[in-house]
Parts: sequence; structure tokens; C-alpha cells
Amino acid sequence: MTVRFSRNGPIVDEILPSEASGTGPVSLRWLGSTHCNWLSSLLAIDRSQSVSDLREATRGWRVPTWSLVIADKEGHIGYQSVGGIPVREIWERGYRPGWVPAHQWRGLIPFEQMPRLEDPDRGWIATANNRVAPDDFPYPLSGTWASGHRARRIRQMIEERQSFSKDSFAEMQQDTRTLRADEALPGLLPVLLRSGDRRVREAARYLQEWDHNMSPDSVAASLFELFFNRWCRRVASERFEAELADALSGTIGGLAGALIHEDTAGWFAESDREAAMVHALRDTLTEIEDRLGTDMSAWAWGNLHKVQLRHVLSGRGDLGELFDRGGLPVGGNGVTVCNTGFDPNWGALTGANYRLISDLGEEGMWAVESQGQSGHPGSQHYCDQLAEWMDGRYHFLSFEADSGLVETESTSVLYP
Repeated sequence: MTVRFSRNGPIVDEILPSEASGTGPVSLRWLGSTHCNWLSSLLAIDRSQSVSDLREATRGWRVPTWSLVIADKEGHIGYQSVGGIPVREIWERGYRPGWVPAHQWRGLIPFEQMPRLEDPDRGWIATANNRVAPDDFPYPLSGTWASGHRARRIRQMIEERQSFSKDSFAEMQQDTRTLRADEALPGLLPVLLRSGDRRVREAARYLQEWDHNMSPDSVAASLFELFFNRWCRRVASERFEAELADALSGTIGGLAGALIHEDTAGWFAESDREAAMVHALRDTLTEIEDRLGTDMSAWAWGNLHKVQLRHVLSGRGDLGELFDRGGLPVGGNGVTVCNTGFDPNWGALTGANYRLISDLGEEGMWAVESQGQSGHPGSQHYCDQLAEWMDGRYHFLSFEADSGLVETESTSVLYP
């Protein structure tokens, strides 16, 4: 294969999705192809003794960008946005004319100017892939953040408590309330309850009685999650052709949520917005009925949303039947604190596989890993923490260097 390069990186036309093709040569300039110094940063992170030490250790890190929360035994806490972000004279997203000097990189956002916090007055820090800087931030951050529902829910749970414990944080990590439903249902329910379609009104009653938790046994959770997905597609298709609308529907949730309540910009200028909402729910009912049958009371979220843990070799022949685990109903979705991800087929393929609670003032930490410690299918510890992960149980990890040695089963020694 011949790969063509420009001064702005390799030409990537051949791997673009069809809806992005036909624009002429497209290059991809990426910080990951430059010196990133991640190994030195990791070593410095391991040796850090304080919040300020750890923040400084990330100075040389370039790719990927990520959010780091820090605490030390002196009671200090901090946040650092880690990684490199290019600066250009013209701030915009999308394809850029690579031959125009104003669109070229002008270096990176200085490390000292990246979003950061240290010992805020409110006494806590939370991050969940949300926006980390306001509109007046002096540098562009590209807008690649999540909807913010998870971060706002974390804030709610922190601010409604006066004290905290290991159990209260475990409860937070298991929280499945979706603030998206809190926002949408006051505008959606009156429209659905006015419908002349009996099945639409039946679905609306499930939504009306719902506590907005994406619980595995909740019928309303299934109805709302599939409806909102259908509604996003409908909103995108109102202004874009089919192929592009499908590509955009996964990123149009903010607009779709607002359009449930009002259409101040005339997005639905050529069609009936409320009728489109009802139609989206009818499509939802048809889709779930095809999957789970006609009895709406059997449409529990867990019948659609199941955790799937696939071994890296499971795609080779029939190995998946031996190596894969899961297929179990699980709560949450991609906008709940208990993040179990999005999937076009409604499975739980991503999310918070590893959970950790640390008490730096006490003796250690508590953690659970959905796939267990071993990736060897022949090990008795292969995927042996899935039950604990599902139930919200944790394993204790001591800060003492020699703790747990009595329970050691085997030791691996690596020689250079």
C-alpha cells in the first residue's frame, strides 16, 4: 500500500467514511506522530509524593489528552487536563484548508494554561468526560466533551450529603439515574398522552410512573433510551440526507433534547415537531416488539442491555464460545454515573470496567475489575470478578507493601 504524505500529515482519503469522502485530498496532522514523552511522564507519576509533584510529572505528556484527579495524604486535591492541544489563529472545527497559513499550528496551549484546579474552596473535584472550561477560556478545546449529565449527577449526589464513606462512594458509582430523562420528560409526556394511539399512551404511562433510573428491570428505561435514539435520528434527518443524518445522530443529543420542549430556530419549519416525536416513539415500540415480543411489561432494560466481555482472540473462529463472558443484564447507560456505555444493538460494551475508591487517610483502597486480574482463559482468575462488579462489591487493596503476601498463589519473574 502506498501512503502519501503532505506537510500536514498523511493523506487519509482511502479510510474516510463514505459521507466524508469526495472533498479532495484530506490530510491528518496528529500530535501522536511526534515525540510524546509518555514513558518519562509515567515514571515521574509513579514517583510523585504530592498533588503538585504529580501535576508536574504530566508536563511532557502529549497524547492522548485526559482528565487527571489527584489527592495526597496531606489533604490536598487537584485536577489537571493532561495532554497537548494545538493552537491556531482561526478557531473553528471541521476540515481546514491546509494551504492557508492562518490554519497552521502555532504551537500548543502552554502547560500552565491548561484547565486545572488545586484545593478549590468547595472542597471537592469531579470529572466525567464533561466540559472543563467556560466560554471565555482563552484557548480552544475543540468541543470534544460529553453531554455533562454524568458530571451534574455526581455534583448532585455530593452536594446533597453532609458526610462521606466508602459505602457512599460505592453507591455513587452504582447510580443509574439519567438526568436526560429529568430534562426531557416534562416536555415529552404531554405530547404522548394526547396521542390517539393506544400503544403510545400505554408507553407514556410507563414513562409517567418511572423514577428515571436505568435499572435492569425497568420497562420505562427501555422505552426512553430507544425513543431518544430514534428522536436524535429524526432530528438529524430533518435537515440532512439519510447517510449523513445517521452519522450525525450520535452527536446531536443536545439539540434533540432542546427540541422536545420548543423550536425557537424553526428546525422543524417544514413538518410537525410534535407529530415527529410521536412517530419516533411508534418506531421505538416497533423495534422493541420485534426484539422482545408484544407484551410491553416484558420489555425490561436488562433484556436489551447486557454486558458483553470479549477476549481479544474471540474473533478467531469459534474461540469466542470458549473465551467470551457476560451476556448478563446490567443497568445504566452512557449518560449515567454507572456508565455502561452506548451500543447500536443496545448492549453494554464500554463504560466503567474498573472502579476504585481510595481513602488516603486510612489503610488502603477498594477496587473491582469486571474482567478480573487475569486475561488467561486457563486461569481460575479469568473474569472472576464479574459477579462482584455486577453487584457493586469491591476487593480491598492495602497500602502496606507486604500485605497480602500470605495469600500469594504464584510469582512471575521477568529477566532482561
